[in-house]
Amino acid sequence: MRRFDLTTLLLLLGASALVWAIAAGLCTLVGSTGTIGWPSYEIAKLRLNEHVLIASLVGAALSAAGVAYQAILRNPLADPYLLGASGGATLAAYAWRLGAFGGSILAAAVSPQLAAMIGATAAVAIVLAAAGPRGRLDPVRAILVGVVVNSVCGALFLLLNALFRDQPGSGGALTYLSGDIQTTASHAQVLISSLIVLTGWIVLLAMTPLLNVVRLSEDEALSLGVRVQRARWTGLITASIMTAAAVAVSGPIGFVGLICPHVARWFVGNDNRRLLPVATSLGAIGLAVADAIARGLLRSDSVGTLIPVGVITALVGGPFVLVILSRMKR
Repeated sequence: MRRFDLTTLLLLLGASALVWAIAAGLCTLVGSTGTIGWPSYEIAKLRLNEHVLIASLVGAALSAAGVAYQAILRNPLADPYLLGASGGATLAAYAWRLGAFGGSILAAAVSPQLAAMIGATAAVAIVLAAAGPRGRLDPVRAILVGVVVNSVCGALFLLLNALFRDQPGSGGALTYLSGDIQTTASHAQVLISSLIVLTGWIVLLAMTPLLNVVRLSEDEALSLGVRVQRARWTGLITASIMTAAAVAVSGPIGFVGLICPHVARWFVGNDNRRLLPVATSLGAIGLAVADAIARGLLRSDSVGTLIPVGVITALVGGPFVLVILSRMKR
């Protein structure tokens, strides 16, 4: 493994932040109205605050969570959906919109994030409880249980929408289910999600040496003195909470947590110490670009409607997964 120190980390973080800043600036040139080009200060500020920054936050969170899931589960196709975290967070956040948490004493600004985290934590707890005996995590079994939990959460979401179709807050369920950047989220909600994602990202960054080890077989990891099960649980819970914070302001946007870590590996390899910062930057860039494409299509005569960002990422991510599978087969 190549030498890695604080200087290398700082250079990597700086380069990743610079590339994201350039991409974010370019995304502000695209709007849902008018021509593509340099906007006025007010319009640029609006696009940056209500679109680019929120999309970057969600993309960074999902991509970082994808890095953790792929390392811990030793599965290159793992992403935040795999353990039911995204489905559980979506179900709980939608239930909050319907007023299920209306009697809570918590402030309204905190409620969406809290509801999403409760849902994500409950879904992951079910998966971990069924994924292996005596607290031991079986990656293959966790994936299978996660698929089932995600399916159940999706069915319950549709059931709630059918039963409470006329309730306030039930509108836009299809868009919420497919995932989109919610410009109606308050600044307090976005700030809380940002703090949660930043804290989780720092935890994952500190864990990157352990993530390198848990990719090995359990016997090899134990021979190196690593408490494998503790590292797996810590990483999965942290990644799930980050996913919940992102889902609270965007809904379940797919494939970002799967694609971006793979693309990052083309540049920096499999070392998670390098992979996490680069994948985080690519996730932020990728979702910001997808949101800019959605806004650009809205202003075009051929489309003329706002396509949810989750639809765009799915259209790109589906063929990408097929390419990955074909390369793995070869």
